[in-house]
Amino acid sequence: MLLLQEKSKIVNIPSMPKAFPLRPRTATDTSFSYAIVASQFNDTFVQPLVDHASREIAALEPGAQIEVFRTPGSFEIPVFVQAAADLKRFHAILALGVVFQGETGHATLIAESVTKALLDISIAHRVPVIHEVLFVKNEEQAKERCLGLEHNRGIEAARAAVLAARNLSEVA
Repeated sequence: MLLLQEKSKIVNIPSMPKAFPLRPRTATDTSFSYAIVASQFNDTFVQPLVDHASREIAALEPGAQIEVFRTPGSFEIPVFVQAAADLKRFHAILALGVVFQGETGHATLIAESVTKALLDISIAHRVPVIHEVLFVKNEEQAKERCLGLEHNRGIEAARAAVLAARNLSEVA
C-alpha cells in the first residue's frame, strides 16, 4: 500500500495487484497467426519471454501459427512490428524486450520512444500490439518478470494477445 500525503492528510492508494491474469479458455477452432518481435539484446532475459509466450499461445490455440522475428535491440522493435503489421497476416503481435535503467537518460528515451511507436502502429493497423518491452531497474526485477512463473510477462503477453485477437475478430 502506497501512502501519499495530500494537503496534510494521508491518502491510502492500493498497491498494484500481483494477481496473474486469468487464463483464457483453450480454443479448438481457430487458425489465428501471431508474430513475436523480440530483442536479441539482454537475451538471457528476453529468450525466456519468447519461450513462455510461444508455449502459452500454443497451449491456448493449438492450431495457431507463431512466427518469431529478432531485432538487434529494443529500439529496433517498432520497425519490425511495423513490418509484421504491414504483412496483414497476424491477428496480434507481441513485442518483447528488456531495457535496464542506467545512470543516464538513454534507457528512458528508448522506453518512451518504443512505447509511443508501438501504440501508433497498433492503432494505424488495427492490430493488437502487446507491449512487453520491459523497463526494469535491476537484474532482480528482470529475473522476476522474465525467468519466474509467478509473474512471467511472456505468459501474460501471450494471454493478452490471444484475448485481444479473439475480441477484435468479433468487432472488426
